Formats: sequence, structure tokens, C-alpha cells
Amino acid sequence: MPEAIKDSQYHFCRDLPTKPQPEMGRILVTGATGYIGGRLVPELLERGYQVRIMVRVPSSVHKERWPDAEIVVADVLDIGGVKKAFEGIHTAYYLVHSLLLGKKHFESADVEGAINFRMAAEEMGVQRIIYLGGLGDLRSALSPHLRSRIEVGRELGKGKVPTTILRAAIILGSGSASYEILTNIAKKMPIILIPYWTKAQCQPIAIRDVIKYLVGTLECPETTGKSFDIGGTDVLSYEKMIRILADMLGKKTVSFPRFFSGLRFFAILANLFTPVPWPIILALLEGLRNNVVCQDNAIMKLIPFETLTFKESIVRAMSLEDQDNVHTRWSDAYPPAHSLAIKLKELDFSPKFIKTYSRITNKDAASVFNAACMIGGKEGWFQNNWMWRLRGRVDSMLGGVGIARGRRSSSGLRVNDVIDFWRVEDLKPARKLLLRAEMKLPGKAWLEFNIDRSEHCNKLSITAYFMPRGIFGDIYWYMFLPFHGIIFKDLLKQIVIKG
Repeated sequence: MPEAIKDSQYHFCRDLPTKPQPEMGRILVTGATGYIGGRLVPELLERGYQVRIMVRVPSSVHKERWPDAEIVVADVLDIGGVKKAFEGIHTAYYLVHSLLLGKKHFESADVEGAINFRMAAEEMGVQRIIYLGGLGDLRSALSPHLRSRIEVGRELGKGKVPTTILRAAIILGSGSASYEILTNIAKKMPIILIPYWTKAQCQPIAIRDVIKYLVGTLECPETTGKSFDIGGTDVLSYEKMIRILADMLGKKTVSFPRFFSGLRFFAILANLFTPVPWPIILALLEGLRNNVVCQDNAIMKLIPFETLTFKESIVRAMSLEDQDNVHTRWSDAYPPAHSLAIKLKELDFSPKFIKTYSRITNKDAASVFNAACMIGGKEGWFQNNWMWRLRGRVDSMLGGVGIARGRRSSSGLRVNDVIDFWRVEDLKPARKLLLRAEMKLPGKAWLEFNIDRSEHCNKLSITAYFMPRGIFGDIYWYMFLPFHGIIFKDLLKQIVIKG
């Protein structure tokens, strides 16, 4: 089912008490290709708004996914591009976050982007800015993650354009990093370790409630220029959340000795059981030392609706996963520079190393191609899965994305989707699937699946492209070349069988 049609069947805001006001003018959404922005855009479109999406790199997939939205290319770190994006804009959503850049870089990048956004909005006559930040007690020593979120809100609010700030704790929903960390720990850890610092209080909120508040804020003039805490129904410690999840799954939990509290250790340990890379887990774990609870409930009077409980949020997320209906995922934006990565067709010359493996089949081309598009994720790679997992584990240990990212959907693909440590660079139904490697490599690599049709048979091919970086890149290629013959020939065989 086409993603644009599929997305239109599920909307969170149809029972929102506020009324759509499309007459206010064009709405700009930054971060639309991310987890939250990707769910906000369909809601705004469904309510009749003219939506402009700001992306860093042009791609035909954006128009295919949101045919009714306008696409503009700009980066918040380039103020000139942001000014162009603001032409004719009434309200702008700021959903950009540089957490995925890593601990050393995201704070400075966040502040610079916010300053550029604020200055451009003032100059171009934008009427409102709506920003989603993080909860945290300003009187306590905040983690770098929470401190950065709050500082961005301050920078946006310093200008003449009224800025509405929504502050949320962890967001739970199918595809969110927090949800996948919690649920995978509860599902896969043989013994769930609960260190003492998980006693901090948190008020999690469901993704659908976040979207409702983001849309409701736009439609409620009383929220203009103000800050609000948003949260779900329950206030729980992280320990309690893990215990609830473990109980739902019939798992046992064990408290960990108080004297051992290394965050980095737990981040790396959690990475063994979750698809989220340990640097992201570490950044989120640092916030566990802070209580993140709503200090006031003023927004509930302005935008009244019943928020979900923790259990309801988890059950709904699990249900969408079971239905294979996850619209956006945290991996859509990780690694952060993936949209800027050089594409195979952009190379001025062919990669140094190219190797093709083929298999003839009498089966229908569309069926065989669909089988090829099922690789990775929970299904694995059909054959020699231990080799793929080993390569992923090595990549994870080197600080790479690893193989555990899996897939957003087990039954469908779109350009920019993640497949383990690959990303879909190009997709032509029943003809071509091009994957770009995102693992740590001494060079750049691609993997291409092709179907060549003829009158009596079809040829399925797998082509590996590698552009080495220095002598180590050459060594890497020749070292793994013998394994390619084993892996890709078996993979071709299994794809044809499943097709």
C-alpha cells in the first residue's frame, strides 16, 4: 500500500477539541523526516493546512510520501536558506534536534540552529514559532541533553516572534527510541538489571498525545508566546516502568547493587539487547538522574483531552508493531548526516571495486523482487545470518550503527528506510533496490539488487560496489571478497525460493 495512502488512514487529532484554522496561512515544519515531524505533517494536511516541509537534501521520496505538501531545501545552520524557507509562512514548527551528532557536538549545533531560526523568522515576518523541548527542573543539574533542549527554547524565545514551548519527558510510541530501549530490555535481557539511579521520577507521554498538543497549540491562540509542560497520565520511576513492562511480558527483574552505577556500562549493555546505538542510549540515560515531571497542567485547560496511561501507550505501540504499521522511527534520522552522504549516481567515476552475482529464474519478476525487499530486520538475510550478525556486532563495538536497527516495516520499503546497517538509496518496484552502507568502513559501499526481464526468464543480480579509502580500503575489499561469494550466492538462491 502506498505510504501516502496508508498514513491517511490513521490520524490522532480527529477528536481534538480545537478547530482547524487553515485560513491562517502556510505552516512550516522542520524535522519532517524525523520521528515526530513525520507524524505531525499528515495530521496538519488532514486538517486542511497548507504545509511546507523543510529538508536538508532534496529527494523525490518526500513528494511521494506527502504529495499535498510543499518541499523546500534548507538547513537551520544556513540562515540564508532558512530565510527562503520562511517566505509566506505564518507559523513554523521547530522540531530539529542534533542529539544524534554525539555528546561533543549537539549542544553547540542546537544553539546555532535556534539562533538562525529566530533571526530568520523575525526578518521574514513569521507570526509564531512552536517548539517541542524537554522537561527538566531548571534548579537542578541537568544532563547535557535536557540542558540543550531548554537552551534552544530560550534562544527561540529571545526574539520578537512569539514562541510557544512544549516540554515533554520521554515519548512512547511505535518506533520511538525510548520505547524500543525499554521494551527490548524487558523482552530480551535474561535478567533485567535495575540500578539505583532509575528511582528518578518521570512523566512519559504517548506520541499521539504529543501530536495532539502540537496541533492543538497551533489552533489555540491562548497558547501563543507561552511555555507548557506536557505529559501523560502516570508519573513513574524508570524502575517502575521496567517492572511494569517485565510483568506484562512475564519476565523477572533484579535490583542492581547501589555502588555500581556506570552509565556508559549500562548504555553498552543495553545496546546488546536493543536496536538503539549506545551513544544515543548514553545521552538519554544521563537524563535519568533528573526528575522529569510536569510542574503545571495549564495546557490541559486550554486543550482538554484525556491522555493515555503508560500501559495504554505501550499496548498501542505494540499493537501497531504487530500490524506492521509503524509510520516513522527513530532510525529515520540516524546517523544524522545520512541525507548528506554521497549517492552512487553522484560519483564522478565508477567505484574501484565492482562484483556481480546472478541467478536465472522462471518465477515472476515482481514476486522475486518483493522477496528481495524482505531482507533484514526480524526475518534476517535468509541464509548465513550469523555472518551478518557478527559483522553488525563488530560495527556496533566500533561505534557504528550495528545490525540491530532492523527495519521500520517488515512488509514494505520506501527510499531512506533503514535495513540493518544499510539504507535504501533508490527503489524502483520490480526492477531495482539500491542500498547504501552505513556501517564503519574504510570507504563507501553499496549493494544493488536488479531484475532483468526477458521473454522466457528473469535474471536476479546482486552487485557490490566499493570505493576504498586508502590502502586499508583495498585490504578490506580483498579480505572480505571470498565471503561475498558465499553470502551473495546463497542469498540469491533463497530470494528465488521465497519469490
